[in-house]
Amino acid sequence: MPMKTTLEISDPLLRDARKIALAERTTMRALVEEGLRQVIARRRQRKQPFRLRKVTVKGEGLHPDFADAGWDRIRDTIYEGRGS
Repeated sequence: MPMKTTLEISDPLLRDARKIALAERTTMRALVEEGLRQVIARRRQRKQPFRLRKVTVKGEGLHPDFADAGWDRIRDTIYEGRGS
């Protein structure tokens, strides 16, 4: 259901909008809705998607003892002596 609202628009802008509405055989409501849709779409596009920041450590990767180890061995070593 459409909602009614009141807007204060500058006289020059309103005159231009009325001329466009008349020339295009449309309504002021349609012009306002079109404008709002465009603004909303642009603002949604501006939002930056989440990006995981790149984090590196200075080193040569895994310790040589774990170079060929699977995740299970690495995890077990991490938690060794910690009750797991």
